[in-house]
Amino acid sequence: MSITNEYELTGMQKVSEAVAYTLKEMIHYAQPGMTTKDLDEYGAKILSGFGANSAPYLTYGFPGWTCISVNNEFCHGIPTEQRILQEGDLINIDVSAELNGFWADNGGSFIVGKDINQHQNLVDASKYILEKAISNIKEGVKIADIGQLIETEAKKRGFKVIKNLGGHGVGRSLHEEPDELLNYRNRFDSRRFKKNSVVAIETFISTSSTIAVELKDGWTMVGNKGGHMAQHEHTILITDGEPVILTEMNGILN
Repeated sequence: MSITNEYELTGMQKVSEAVAYTLKEMIHYAQPGMTTKDLDEYGAKILSGFGANSAPYLTYGFPGWTCISVNNEFCHGIPTEQRILQEGDLINIDVSAELNGFWADNGGSFIVGKDINQHQNLVDASKYILEKAISNIKEGVKIADIGQLIETEAKKRGFKVIKNLGGHGVGRSLHEEPDELLNYRNRFDSRRFKKNSVVAIETFISTSSTIAVELKDGWTMVGNKGGHMAQHEHTILITDGEPVILTEMNGILN
């Protein structure tokens, strides 16, 4: 969406606060021995406290309130009572919601407990790359150039990017134009970021795969060549200078 007045700005700030606080608290709450269903229900209570509604449930009928992906699962993982978190697991939580007609989206990857499986470099790369990408986004910047920056920075660190997942516009629905804000340079994409528009910028940084494929459950995505992936995501407002990070409260870049 494009923010045109104070009412719209306040609406986006409130829903962004709801998803950011929920994500932050879920990351702090996660621990070994807990099921992903437990973690999801904890997040659902926080969202409900804000009066917010789960965006994936509203939009797609997703069987959970948040997406929780573990280890080889890249994204859209379904919370279940069977999936028990273990020490050293690589977790991704994606929280998106609707509140009073406004929508926001954010996510983050982290390690449960100690990094016994050596995932920290991947997580740190994803964080660094998102922060650098956001710092380079302003009115008039080519969308494809940010994609190139993300892939270049990933390669510098020995990682790959997932090419069929990307960021997107957000605001009056979960996915809006500009869609397909990809993690690599699409030479056919001549679009530029527009002032006052709201977008969800997200990294998809991978150890082995370049394509995400859907499992038989119809939701969970894994890598075409296996491995692991880290994702970090902020909803931001484009300006003619530094963007405003609406979901900054989640603390994922700390």
